[in-house]
Amino acid sequence: MSIRREDVLHVARLAELEVAEGDLPRLVEQMGRIVEFVAQLNEVPASEQAPAFLAGPAAVRLRPDEVAPDRLAHGADRIAPEFPQGFFAVPKLGAMEGGE
Repeated sequence: MSIRREDVLHVARLAELEVAEGDLPRLVEQMGRIVEFVAQLNEVPASEQAPAFLAGPAAVRLRPDEVAPDRLAHGADRIAPEFPQGFFAVPKLGAMEGGE
């Protein structure tokens, strides 16, 4: 499929873009290349699946993903102002003090 000047103007009108007359030849050529590339993608067989790409030598094995907590440089008990029984203690807000 070849892209014509009218096709570019139609797309520009749909996108509500103003295209200068001098830019049209370049846009026609660029849009044509995009359409050619998409047509090439249709030629790729959909039933085959390429092997996963892994950078580096094939002998390198991936480590298993393990969720673990981050180790802190200092424990929470050292950086918290108050840390009774393993919990952070924070002061009450003034507006909440009268509600007890």
